[in-house]
Amino acid sequence: MTDSTLLHPASLTAKAPETFQVKFVTTKGDFVVDVMRAWAPLGADRFYNLVKHGYFTDAAFFRNVPGFIVQFGLSADPAVNKVWRDANIKDDKVMQSNAPGTITFATAGPNTRTTQLFINFGNNTFLDNQGFSPFGKVSSGMDVVQKLYSGYGERPDQGAITMQGKAYLDKNFPNIDSIKSATIVTPAAN
Repeated sequence: MTDSTLLHPASLTAKAPETFQVKFVTTKGDFVVDVMRAWAPLGADRFYNLVKHGYFTDAAFFRNVPGFIVQFGLSADPAVNKVWRDANIKDDKVMQSNAPGTITFATAGPNTRTTQLFINFGNNTFLDNQGFSPFGKVSSGMDVVQKLYSGYGERPDQGAITMQGKAYLDKNFPNIDSIKSATIVTPAAN
């Protein structure tokens, strides 16, 4: 069941704590992300609000390029994708490099970050001068992230995921891994 507040992106503007952890429970196992708001405050705030309201439940790791990145952040619910499509946040200054294990918002150009994220597999420092600003890092379970199903590569169509959600992926990409839950574990969620 989708949290109805997810249908109102403009209302999800809580400021994130300076540091916090998010535990992802996936179909392959668990991993934890440590977020440092100082690295990318706007990105950390957006991530915090998405996690707090259950945005990532059932979201798939729809793009997996071994040695480069694994990408996620399109909702399993098409109605949620529709309202977040244009809920852009401004870019953060790049304070940290796109090192292995860092988590970063994807963009479609300047000031276009919405909900899509990627975790760096490789040392992707070339992304730094393109404006990709990491806001956290996988602190445990990177071995789980490395094992996420990569057999579909970049084949899942992001437009079809946006419009059809989980149904499109279940029908066409049955082996894809997804997120069962993402929860703030420190500080205690209030």
